[in-house]
This record gives sequence, structure tokens and C-alpha cells, in this order.
Amino acid sequence: MNCLGIDPGVALTGYGFVEKTEEGYLTTGYGCIKTGKKLAYGERLEIIYNTILEHINNFKPDFLAVERLFFGRNVTSAGNVYQARGVILLAAHRSNIPVVELWPTQIKLHICGEGHANKKDIQERVKNMLALEKVPKPDDTADALACAIAGLQQGM
Repeated sequence: MNCLGIDPGVALTGYGFVEKTEEGYLTTGYGCIKTGKKLAYGERLEIIYNTILEHINNFKPDFLAVERLFFGRNVTSAGNVYQARGVILLAAHRSNIPVVELWPTQIKLHICGEGHANKKDIQERVKNMLALEKVPKPDDTADALACAIAGLQQGM
């Protein structure tokens, strides 16, 4: 079974493809969708949407795992991230791909066994679980891989 994990954002959207094998977890690709601040907002969302569709078509994941959002203070950035999340969910819907939505604490629990693990611990654990030489950068990419692994552990 394979999963496309996504850490949504407007400036940076991390993505990572993870396959669950008998030996453990294997990544078949990961990266970050970057949109320029000088672009019109709608154009930035369109880039995210089209890139996610392209990745779905190329990698054919069994499902998507997308991080649910929790914002305590910055309502403006929350609204922007929710819009990016919306086009990601639309891309999955249009591709008939099921979606698992995970809270950050669920991802941390699946990856580190503790719902309040810090970012560095999660990144190191992802690196080790996927047998990578170094932690994927930027952070959004490592977060997306963590989301994919957690999605596979939780199952559809």
C-alpha cells in the first residue's frame, strides 16, 4: 500500500510518497511545492492544485494523508493554509483518491509514540524509518513524509 502525505501551505506545500512493505517503509519520492510571493493568490493555489494532480497521476497513491490544521493565534495564515488544503482535497476528490486527515498530535503519536514530540525528534525518526541519509528539507517535506507514514500506520 502506498500513500501521498501532504503538509499543506501556500508558500510551501510539502509532499512525500511512502510505501509500506513487509520490511518497513520506503519513500518513492518527496519534495516541496514552492509558490512565489509575487504571484496572484489564485495562481499560487492553482500551482498547488495542478502539482498535486500531476503527482497523483504519476505515483498513483492508494490514498492521501493530509495534516489537519490547528491554529491558536494567527487567523490570517490559518485562512490561507485552509485554502491550500481545500485545493489539495479537491485534487484528491477529482482523482477519486480517498483521504485520511490526521491531527498533528496523531502524527506525532504514530511517528514517535508520543503526541507532544518535538519537530527535531519527528524529523530524525522519519529519516531513520525511511533509511534516509539526512533529514529531508525543508521541514514541510519531512512533515509530509511523517504524515504519509502515520496515514499508513492508521490505515484506510
